[in-house]
Amino acid sequence: MSSTVTYTVSGMSCGHCEKSISEEVSGLAGVTAVAADAKAGTVTVSSEAPLDEDEVRAAIDEAGYELTGRAA
Repeated sequence: MSSTVTYTVSGMSCGHCEKSISEEVSGLAGVTAVAADAKAGTVTVSSEAPLDEDEVRAAIDEAGYELTGRAA
């Protein structure tokens, strides 16, 4: 069962930020696509199955940003 979730992220301000987050989150097992949007402050993650939010949070933290929640 595939899953797509959009998270809100604080600290993103440019294309470099988007790339850093995309690279870290793409490394998680099962992730099929990542779309970071600095302007909107969101990261949309598609995966083969629902991901553990703590794993996504850890990947975003590793990139130097903070997952602040799920977008509405």
